[in-house]
Amino acid sequence: MQSLDFPTYSFRFKSSEKGLQIFDIIRKKFVLLQPEEWVRQHVVHYLIQTKKFPKSLVNVEKQLVVNQMKKRYDVVVFRPNGSIHVLVECKAPHIVIDQHTFDQIARYNLQLNADYLMVTNGLQHYYCKLDIACEKYKFLKEIPDFSR
Repeated sequence: MQSLDFPTYSFRFKSSEKGLQIFDIIRKKFVLLQPEEWVRQHVVHYLIQTKKFPKSLVNVEKQLVVNQMKKRYDVVVFRPNGSIHVLVECKAPHIVIDQHTFDQIARYNLQLNADYLMVTNGLQHYYCKLDIACEKYKFLKEIPDFSR
């Protein structure tokens, strides 16, 4: 797989009749290693190992309903009280992050009300915080580390 702009993490792989699989430490199972999954797994390890979020607060690929349509978010980090702290949208490395990508995560966030958003294709990362008073996003250099 392609090198990404993340620290180096240790992953578990296995081959199957479906192809190469990577172990997802959140879902506790092997999943097919596609380009977007490669990015998602780096994000999970980044959040847990680098940003120090407890694994128990990280969730991967769950369904939500947006405008009566079923969608799936890539990664969320919950606060200990159950509210959503970080919402992450992952794209494959060859996908250009553009306004459409930000519109997608903004639609998801209307449902989820996350404090911070992260959009990444593994090569470029964008972080922002919602300014509720001004109804716009403020771009940041990174999301804050975990704190209680």
